[in-house]
Amino acid sequence: MGTKGIEILGLDVNELINLLNKALADEWYAYYQYWVGAKVIKGPMREAAAAELIQHAADELRHADMVATRIIQLGGTPVLSPKDWEKFSNCGYDAPEDPFVKKILEQNIKGEQCAIQVYNSILGKVKDKDPVTYEIVLQILTDEIEHEDDLQAIMEDIELMQRRD
Repeated sequence: MGTKGIEILGLDVNELINLLNKALADEWYAYYQYWVGAKVIKGPMREAAAAELIQHAADELRHADMVATRIIQLGGTPVLSPKDWEKFSNCGYDAPEDPFVKKILEQNIKGEQCAIQVYNSILGKVKDKDPVTYEIVLQILTDEIEHEDDLQAIMEDIELMQRRD
């Protein structure tokens, strides 16, 4: 981003880069959690749930790209090493050690709820101060809200199936 573009921002750019790097670490964890969860998932509606997880993984990878690009535009450096993800992450990582579909869905719903909080917080910080980051974060937040809804709908379907058995 050019110097004038940074100059007009009404906030501390280094603080914003730090917030975005934390979100970037979360996106990488989310990508992997969705991807590996889709590989190991077992139980009712496994195929439908796995397809949704793969779609969400692709979205999380796209989010990581958007956030990393914005960090670079702001003159920062994206988190460079996976070993730093744990240090930066807001939401952490829940390994899908129990491959049962409901457990994997619960883990990913928890991750989405954390992401919603993180992006909502960033949105509040950049509103009326950084329109470019605002638009990026709003798009990601919209996706995260949709992901939570998708996962909860699958969970509800599984619970309805189990009640009828």
